[in-house]
This record gives sequence, C-alpha cells and structure tokens, in this order.
Amino acid sequence: MEAVVGSSPSPSLTITRRNSTIAFKVLSWNSLYSRSNNSRVYHPILRLKRSGNDNSGSCSSLCYIEQMFSNRTFSQPIWRHSKIFIDKQSLLVVQNGLTSLPRKFKTSLHKTVKHSEIFKCLVPDIFVRSCIGLMLVMAVNGAVVKAPSFALTEENLLFLEAWRTIDRAYIDKTFNGHSWFRYREDALRNEPMNTRQETYAAIKKMIATLDDPFTRFLEPEKFKSLRSGTQSALTGVGLSIGYPAGKNDSAPGLVVISTSPGGPANRAGISSGDIILQIDNTSTENMGIYDAAERLQGPEGSGVELTVLHGSETSHLSLMCVHLVELLRERVSLNPVKSRICKLPTGGDDAPQIGYIKLSSFNQNASGAVREAIEALRKSNVNAFVLDLRDNSGGLFPEGVEIAKIWLDKGVIVYICDSRGVRDIFDTDGSNVVAASEPLAVLVNKGTASASEILAGALKDNKRAQLFGEPTYGKGKIQSVFQLSDGSGLAVTVARYETPAHNDIDKVGVIPDHPLPASFPKDDLSFCNCLQNPAATCHIDRIELFSK
Repeated sequence: MEAVVGSSPSPSLTITRRNSTIAFKVLSWNSLYSRSNNSRVYHPILRLKRSGNDNSGSCSSLCYIEQMFSNRTFSQPIWRHSKIFIDKQSLLVVQNGLTSLPRKFKTSLHKTVKHSEIFKCLVPDIFVRSCIGLMLVMAVNGAVVKAPSFALTEENLLFLEAWRTIDRAYIDKTFNGHSWFRYREDALRNEPMNTRQETYAAIKKMIATLDDPFTRFLEPEKFKSLRSGTQSALTGVGLSIGYPAGKNDSAPGLVVISTSPGGPANRAGISSGDIILQIDNTSTENMGIYDAAERLQGPEGSGVELTVLHGSETSHLSLMCVHLVELLRERVSLNPVKSRICKLPTGGDDAPQIGYIKLSSFNQNASGAVREAIEALRKSNVNAFVLDLRDNSGGLFPEGVEIAKIWLDKGVIVYICDSRGVRDIFDTDGSNVVAASEPLAVLVNKGTASASEILAGALKDNKRAQLFGEPTYGKGKIQSVFQLSDGSGLAVTVARYETPAHNDIDKVGVIPDHPLPASFPKDDLSFCNCLQNPAATCHIDRIELFSK
C-alpha cells in the first residue's frame, strides 16, 4: 500500500490496493484540542513520515496546527474519512480501521464525519479558535479568582465581621451606590490592617462610604458607654444632642434636643434648640454626635467647657470650675418618669383631677415606670391623663412599642419599612392595655425624637389622643446595635418607620393637632398652675385639652 499527499488546496489521498484504486477527499475539519484525544490517537496508530514530494507551496486552513506542533500543550487535530486518519504534520494510515479504539470514541468519530461538511460550512475556523481561546481565558481567570492570594489575619477577620454585619443588616442594599463586595476585596488588598487601631480606621472608612450619620463604629469603651445609656444612670452633663434640621452658616454645630431634668446642663439654663458651637474649644461644625457625646461624658466631678448659641446670642458656659456644681459632670439619674396630680379649682371635692406623666427617655425601665405611674394616679381618682413627651430624645425602640400598648386597646403602632417597602408591622390586640378609656393629651416639641415620635404618631393616628405643641424632631430611622467579637460594636440603620397612617416622618416630624401657648412651662408644678389659673398667660382650658 502506498500513500501520497495531494498538492491541491484541499488535499486528496490516493490509496492503491491490489485490486483497486480508491481516491478519497480529505475533509478539512478541526477537532477540539484535548490531551485525551492525543493519547488515544498516537498510541495505536502508525505514524508515516510525510513524503518529500509535496511541493504544493500552498497551505490549507489547517497549517496553523503545524506551527503549534512543537508545543505539546495542544494535541494534534484529527481528520478522518472512512477508516483512514490523516495528520497534517504526517500521514497516518490504519488499515484495520477503528478496532483498537474504544466503542464510545468510534461512535463519536462516525457522527463527526457525517456532519463535518455541514460544520465546515456553518462554522468558520476563526470562530472555533475564538471560542476555544475565550474558554481558556475564562478557565485561567476563574482559577486566579478562586485561588487565595494571601492568608487572612486576625485583623482581616475582624474587618470581615464588620463588613458582613453591615451587608446583612443595612437598610440600603445599594450601599449608597457602592459595590459592597468590590469594596471588601479592595479594602483587604489595600487598607493597612497590621494593628487593631488600623483595623478600626479601615472599618470607619468603610462606614463613611454609606454617608449615614447614624450608622457608626464604636470602640469597646464607646460601645460599653452606649449600652449603659439605656440603663439606669449615666455620668455626664445631662444633654441629648443631634444634627440641626436646618443648619445655616451662622450657626454651625450640634443642636440640643433635650436636657435631663435637674441635670447640670438643665440647671445651667441650656434648653432644647440651643446650638453647641464648641466643646473644650473644639469646634462641633464637623463633629459627629457620638464623638460629641463621648466628649460630654466623663468621670464624675470633672468639668467641660461649652460654647452655646442660645437664641441670637452666644453665651459662654464654663464647666471647668468645681464651684459651679450645676455645671459639673455628675451621675445623671435616668429614672424616665415623673408624675403629678393636678386638681382643678372648680367643683369642690368632685373637681376633675388630671394625671400628669412626664416621660423623659425610653430606657429599659420606661414601660414599667409608666404602668406604675398610671396605676398610682388611678388610686387618686384621676379623670384624664396628660403624657408629656417634650424633650424626650428617644431610646429603646421596643419600649416605645410597649408604652403604646399601654394606651391602645387595638390598632397598628408602627410600620417598619426597608428599601422594598413594609417589612414588618407592630400592632396590639389590647392584651397589654392599661388605660384605653380615659381622655389623653400628648405634649410634644422639637426635642421629641425617635421612639417618642413612634409613640406620639401611634396615639395620634389611632385617634387615641390629641397632640399639642410643635412639630417633632423628625428622626424616622431605626438603628440596631451589634457587638463584634473583640468587644467593639456597630450601630447600623436597619429600617425606617411609618406611622399607622403611613406617614414617613424622617426630617419632617409628627405634626401636632394644636399649638401650645408660647410661655407654656416644661416642669410639672408650673403645668398644674397653667391649668388651675385662668389668668395665667400659659392657661389652657381642660375642655380644649381633651377635645377630639
């Protein structure tokens, strides 16, 4: 038998046998490259060197294989017609056909030959090569991505713990327009995290991209201080502060939301709406509220210097002198409730009696203290209640919900919403109600914020109470606090809330039903006097107070 390689662009193969001469046309078909094909072809097949008489000078579309032959990364492509294999680099002939190949491989080759002409017409060589190249690039790229480039340190793990906490809990799943996963990878590669302080700095930098003043990182001491603020007492000056709703160039700083009754700041004359311009000669213009809160707190008996804008004048209040006792840091009691009975002058022994309840914060004792105050006032036969939420800057969200249940026999208290809409509903079925029937009036002002706004909105929208005063602060976001493994923590904005009437109060506040006289007092004794004395400038009629 002899074999001759044709010289035409589409080479032909002539095989001369004893009785006949058969001419075949070699199909220019490319197989997929694989080492498995290479090993199966070269082992059972006799390689015959190419004839030196091929002087065609032409090159078919398969010539590029010859250039890659020396690189064994790719196996040789295979062509087949009938029972003959042709290798472009050399002529391969198997007289006994495919008997030495596996049945599965033979079947595959038969199908390939059948459709080779169609394949050649429909799919150009360049397309096949492009697809193969693309697949190789993707495979290599995937291997690079999956392969860890460095070992994670303890500091990296703490950073990832903070990242995961925000990823799962944060309300805005666009993360202020940032790719949260990409930020994680870039930070792990580029941010120095060799010490704990560097890790804390990396976490704060990550949170800063959210542009949310209420989502913040807390070092272990700050986290401990935050948790103590929801308990029974706190050492400081008795101030609750926030960001001004309408900040202007003439008054940059932090706004006083409320002062603790009887506390150092309250005794110094600082009141809701004042602007803190400096703390210990440090400007508050670009100071965060939690940084400011840390500066205001400190050891009992120590002092701090504040510059406060009150009205249109700036007053300089010094807390450095130990003789100014009212301005020294001290342990401020956080007993959240004060109550009083106001007996009206008309009617003799049967005169109406009003139970006045001042709720100053929503700490862990708040709902129990309100319940006790109502029961004590009832024993004195009160006919109506006034709930004073002025200068109540909020606190624990669950306590706000529980106090609403005390006054409501049924209804929605608050809707919790995220970026997709309503996520949860807090309501009551009356099982925890204590005072659902007596007339109720609620007093609010611009120092009424957060959980106290939830309570005020629930009582107003359910027609349980009339609201008196001025629009509330307008903090319609809810934060949850998460502790990290090293004792630090994260306060993360997890949701916004809407009142039962689906009002979003963020930066708007709860709008009261009626205003209060400008001179209306904030202390309980003066409040009773305003009800009892019709000649007082702050007088408000009982009928007007409880009308619906």
